[in-house]
Amino acid sequence: MKRYIAFLRGINISGKNKMPMAELRQGFERLDYTEVKTYLNSGNVIFSSNEADTIKITRRIEEMIKNQFGLDIPVFVILQEELKDLLSKAPVWWGTDDKEIYDNLIFVMPSATAELIAEKIGEPTKELEQICICKNAIFWSFDRKKYAKANWWKKTASAGIGEMITIRTANTLKKIVEM
Repeated sequence: MKRYIAFLRGINISGKNKMPMAELRQGFERLDYTEVKTYLNSGNVIFSSNEADTIKITRRIEEMIKNQFGLDIPVFVILQEELKDLLSKAPVWWGTDDKEIYDNLIFVMPSATAELIAEKIGEPTKELEQICICKNAIFWSFDRKKYAKANWWKKTASAGIGEMITIRTANTLKKIVEM
């Protein structure tokens, strides 16, 4: 039995794409996934499955969400061990205790690549933000006080980019990887 994490993109944000976590857990259980847990209200689902194909798992989850909630929600699925390995490769500047810096990990939806996302967004704003591509994810940190001036901050939610990624904070990921 393998342990997976599903990151749902853009749910429960400002009253849009509402999805109660208890109902979402039940949907996962109806797909015969076990040990289903959610973390926060933002679409982080940890579950176990014998299935080895993450694309197949992703499609099943997206279909369940469409049928159960009437929403087209992009889903990114990763093995818990792969996430743990990815976090072990984080740059030294990412995920620190510095409260002036906000650390995120950008997961790139399959068929897009981290390199494509970086090319579309462009260079990070010097002295305000940093990026580091690792596998098909991007470690991204920015100055909390000056974030509105940061190039990546302005563009990660823009049309043509936002739908290809889902973002989680360092603290959220550190918690999820241990669940």
